[in-house]
Parts: sequence; structure tokens; C-alpha cells
Amino acid sequence: MADDFPKNLIEFTRRFADPEACTLYLMDLRWPAGFVCPRCGDGKGWPTARGTVFCARCERQTSPTAGTILHRRHVPVSSWFLAMWLACTQKTGLSAAGLQRELGLGSYRTAGLMLQKLRQAMVRLQRERLQGVVQVDETYIGGEEIQEGVRGRQLVGKALVVMAVELEGKKIGRVRLRHIPTASAKDLSGFVGDVVQAGATVHTDGWHGYSQLAMAGFRHRVTRVSDKDGKAITTFPQIHLVASLLKRWLLGTHHGKVGPKHLQRYLDEFTFRFNRRRSAHLGKVFHRLAEQLVVHRAQ
Repeated sequence: MADDFPKNLIEFTRRFADPEACTLYLMDLRWPAGFVCPRCGDGKGWPTARGTVFCARCERQTSPTAGTILHRRHVPVSSWFLAMWLACTQKTGLSAAGLQRELGLGSYRTAGLMLQKLRQAMVRLQRERLQGVVQVDETYIGGEEIQEGVRGRQLVGKALVVMAVELEGKKIGRVRLRHIPTASAKDLSGFVGDVVQAGATVHTDGWHGYSQLAMAGFRHRVTRVSDKDGKAITTFPQIHLVASLLKRWLLGTHHGKVGPKHLQRYLDEFTFRFNRRRSAHLGKVFHRLAEQLVVHRAQ
């Protein structure tokens, strides 16, 4: 099943032309080692015309989407598959208006909810932490970067995002992003502890919010710089590039209209896309997203 994914749009449309093919694909993703009935544990069953699996022992019918993000969906599974394909193959991503137009949905709200669920699935469960040398810094989303009378990391009409960038020599590896309420030691150290492997080298500026990293088991490298003298971008070029790409993506795809309530989901989508930028097959990205849809529990 690892290589069982469509390689291009022609293969995708041929393979998933009907809902039954989509359902069978989800069954293989949810039960890669074969069907196991959640009620009796028996492994003998067969698909039904309703898109469920009928257990030969207890006669229970189980949907491959039961309890998952797609549980009790109101949009056909074939439309979900097309939404996934578009989300993975369109370079700049999808907006709710764009998805509504592509799928012919009658409701903008339905398109928005579908995208939020897809963004939820883009966060892989039990994903590996960043290793080696990791740059960590914050950036602001919305509002002006510098406002008169505002000092330090204070927020005025802006959202604060902390970023971690894994380095591969001078190149950028994987990234992690999180919307945080403050630039306090609690929020910053908590983020680093969640996404970076203990023992890794964490390179930051001199902000006091990072002062507890050494005590938390990281090799903390500090370079004191200031945006005013222009040294920050030359000292931390990789993380500044990620911040620039993030803002450009939010502005270009979503016109910068991302409120704090849903910001983290957009950050998750950017992370998903960025970390798979080198994938040889977009179909494999689609496969991984479909896989996560049946792994994540409904919320």
C-alpha cells in the first residue's frame, strides 16, 4: 500500500471515478493488515453497497470513516478525494472560495469546514521531533511589524508565531510553527520542548524568553542581534526566509485574511506543504493526507 497512489491527474480521475473506489481505498488505509471488526475482533468481512464492511461473525456493519475526521460527513466521499487532490497538488493551496467553486458546493461554509478538517489531518500523529541544529525565532502575522510606542515582543493587533527550522548544513530541513499568546519563557520553552529532540542545539537570539532552554536539556546557542542594525536576517537567514514565505503564502492564497481563531490550522497547512516540497510524487502527498484522515479521531 506504500506505493499504491495515483501518480498524476489522469490516474487519479480514472481510479476514483466512483464513490465505491474511494471507500475501498479508505478501507485499505484504515485496515492495512486486513479488516478487524471493532466489536468482536474477527477478521472476516466484506464490503457492502452502503460503503461499510459487514462482519461475518457478529454481523455488524462498520464504516471505514466511523470515528474519524470524515465521520458523519454530508459531502460525498468522492468530493472529499477531489478536495484532497486539489489541496495537495495546487502549489499555493486552496481557499474556501476556490474549493466551493471547484467542487460546485452550494455553501461557502461547507467548503470552509472541509478545509479545516483537511488542515487538521495535515498534522501527522506522533511526528518526529526536529534534530541537529535548530533555529528558533518568532514573527508577527497581521498588523505592522513595528509600531510607535510598542516595545519588545508586545502584541498590538498582531498574532505571534514561533518558528523552529531544522538545518541541513546551510539548507532548510523540516519546520514547525505555532501560534502562541506571548513570548514568555513558558510559551517559548513549551514549544521547543514539544517539537525539538532533547540534546539538539537550539540557536536563538538573546530574548530572555529562551533563557530556560539549557535547563530543559538543549544545547542553547545564543547570538544577540537586533532587527534595527540589519544583522538578524544575516545571522538567521533560514528562519527569516521561512517567515517571509509564510507571509507571502498567507497574503497570496488567503489575502492575509486569517483570524487568530483559525491561524494555527493555516500554520499546519503551511508546515505540511513546506515539509513535503521535495516530494517526487504529489500523489504520495495525497496518499499521506488520505491516510491521516482515517487515523485522526473526530473532534
